[in-house]
Amino acid sequence: MDAIRFDFAAPDDLPSLVDLLGELFRLESDFEPDPAKQEKGLRLILEQPESGRIFVARAGCRAVAMASLLLTVSTAEGGRAAILEDVIVSRAWRGKGLGKLLLEHAFLWGAENGCLRITVLADRDNAGALGFYRGLGFQPSAMTVLRRFPA
Repeated sequence: MDAIRFDFAAPDDLPSLVDLLGELFRLESDFEPDPAKQEKGLRLILEQPESGRIFVARAGCRAVAMASLLLTVSTAEGGRAAILEDVIVSRAWRGKGLGKLLLEHAFLWGAENGCLRITVLADRDNAGALGFYRGLGFQPSAMTVLRRFPA
């Protein structure tokens, strides 16, 4: 892990981030990889840091893991909250504790920026991801996810 650096993503990371999202979306049943869409979404976050941040773990100059922490407001909590998305560690780097270390950086930044709650969505069939998040202190919610795509 000595060669790993944790940082915010930068525009130069876009090719690596798009590749990582391709890996992630091949694992999730709700999504399909679409590099043009993924690059567009990533750019929006990078160009609007007030909306949140993309955290990366770099090996050399390449991002090998990523996570997005997107900011919102929770009326239930009475303050800022965040949604954790796009958590993926490149296949070659899995099982080394990199995901946990990356998310510790994201959680610290969230706390420093006043986040009172962090919510994560995970594929209900991905037992590995669910166990990983529970190990980080996430608890199941009675809420369910419903989606609608505007016309």
